[in-house]
Amino acid sequence: MIKAVVFDMDGVIFDSEKLYRKHWMISAKEYGIDEEVMETLLDKIAGATKERNEKLMKSHFGEDFDYMAFRETTMNRMDEDIRENGIEVKPGVRELFNYLKGHGYMIGLATSTMKERAEVNLKKTGLISYFNAIMYGGIVANGKPAPDIYEHACQLLGVDTSEAIGIEDSINGIKSSHAAGLYTIMVVDLIKPNDEVKEIADKIFDSLIEVKEFFQDGFLQNLLV
Repeated sequence: MIKAVVFDMDGVIFDSEKLYRKHWMISAKEYGIDEEVMETLLDKIAGATKERNEKLMKSHFGEDFDYMAFRETTMNRMDEDIRENGIEVKPGVRELFNYLKGHGYMIGLATSTMKERAEVNLKKTGLISYFNAIMYGGIVANGKPAPDIYEHACQLLGVDTSEAIGIEDSINGIKSSHAAGLYTIMVVDLIKPNDEVKEIADKIFDSLIEVKEFFQDGFLQNLLV
């Protein structure tokens, strides 16, 4: 019996992955990193912790590469962009949240984004009140693709991982949700599902609008009763 739905944030709730990519690519150009190389790395970076991404970047550019400075420059620029222009909520978010609340499901958040950044955007958009439990980045020892963040989110919700659905857009996120034992849905954003994702994701949709229709059409009836 499904009792809760746990969402990733960037690329699922907020249309923010395009902002990440925009500013990562600006920084890459400043650092003289080849555009195609950076594009490839971005699929691997998405959804993961800064510590894991530091190791990834150093493995490509050497131990002398100052990833944390690179990241800080990028994130500060992106934060300024959001302060000036706001952040877009993905189509179907509020409709799906209202549907879930109306049908008695709890809603959780499992994001790799740190609290100080994520909370600002959740409050500005008025979405924070929908969540019964929130797991921000840096709380668990092992971030995505490890299962820890989804396991802890379910603990906060008071449900077993088998009683929850995880909704993700990144490869690291899909791995995390699947490893934790949630029924895992990929909502495609900028990252296209590779063979591994197609193997472990229970469903793949193009939008949260389709996810809501999936619930409404009763395709999960065997899980939801």
